[in-house]
Amino acid sequence: MWLPFALLSALFAALTAILAKLGIEGVDSNLATALRTTVVLVMAWGMVLLTGAQSGLAGISRRSWVFLVLSGLATGASWLCYYRALQTGQVSRVAPIDKLSVVLTVILAMLLLGERPGPKAVAGCVLIGAGVLLMAL
Repeated sequence: MWLPFALLSALFAALTAILAKLGIEGVDSNLATALRTTVVLVMAWGMVLLTGAQSGLAGISRRSWVFLVLSGLATGASWLCYYRALQTGQVSRVAPIDKLSVVLTVILAMLLLGERPGPKAVAGCVLIGAGVLLMAL
């Protein structure tokens, strides 16, 4: 069941880049990020309330809180940098570089989580890295 959601995530990420580039013209990148984040916040809490997931809030462990907050800070930093890059660069060059996150995620998963990617994953990372270089340079 994960594949359709992953494909939709890719589609929405692509739309995010295009729509952001169109909307950021003449707008401070930090302000644009804040506006986008507000929309995401309302949408996320709407889904929580719609599905009744708010009942699980009290059961979140201290450890989970720490890592979710750190993840949120990383997301915020990523979005601020992404919008700044979009404001000053071409979306066709910024978006591929942003996808280096796939390669970095695999490397960090190896170092921090002890995951061991197979040969196909390693080859995919090499190809993604090469593709980013070809598209961005």
